[in-house]
Amino acid sequence: MQNTATGETDIGGAFAGAVVKLQEAGSPVTAVASYYGSNDDYFVGFYAAKDSGIKEARDLIGKTVAVNTLGAHSEAVIHTYLKAQGLSPDEIDQVQLVVLPPTDTEQAVRTHQVDVGALSGAAQVHAVKQGDLREVFRDTEVFDNFNGGEYVLRDDFIAEYPEGAHALATGTAKAANWASSHSREEVLRKLTDIIESRDRGEDVEALQYFNGYGVGKNAPISDEDFSRWSEWLKSTGIVDGEITPSEYYTNEFNDLASEG
Repeated sequence: MQNTATGETDIGGAFAGAVVKLQEAGSPVTAVASYYGSNDDYFVGFYAAKDSGIKEARDLIGKTVAVNTLGAHSEAVIHTYLKAQGLSPDEIDQVQLVVLPPTDTEQAVRTHQVDVGALSGAAQVHAVKQGDLREVFRDTEVFDNFNGGEYVLRDDFIAEYPEGAHALATGTAKAANWASSHSREEVLRKLTDIIESRDRGEDVEALQYFNGYGVGKNAPISDEDFSRWSEWLKSTGIVDGEITPSEYYTNEFNDLASEG
């Protein structure tokens, strides 16, 4: 998303809290469609080895948790979860976050290099299938089903190419709806066709771990997609005071957003 802000790419995508962080830093970008979220099928789960003894929030005090990056979805979820479970700020500070690529997280948890790992998507499905891991909690326990991240465009790009903004936002909504309304087998066939047709030497074997996108119907953006992170944003010093969610996004280019 930072590359989008600096003009190196035209489209960026990130966790809603990161969108706030970038805009609060003065970057001229606007979110135009939700592209990932969490639901019963696709979510961010936090996993420990079954023999670790870690089962609940207080068990995380003094432990290490692997996340894919700092200042993003997993960190915000962990902080919110621990606070909701009654941990004090000092106790929360004792939960140490460690940055690891998702491809390395499963092995790090199994070998006890870290105590807990945040996993989603293919990495999560693979890890769960191998067994011997315990799910400590998942992000939907904290917020129920929700849209977690948005595609963003630079404001000058939107002004110059409004039809491009429309194609991205409405196309994302249509694609999300198609994926959620068709069987997994149909979606995998479509994804396989796309991957093979672009001839980039990609391995379609990874598709066996596909478990959706988690984004809600019609991929709209709402004030709540940003306000749910407001306490975390303030506690980490990313923002000072209250946020105004409507400043970070527009549904203008998503023709389906008004349908919910």
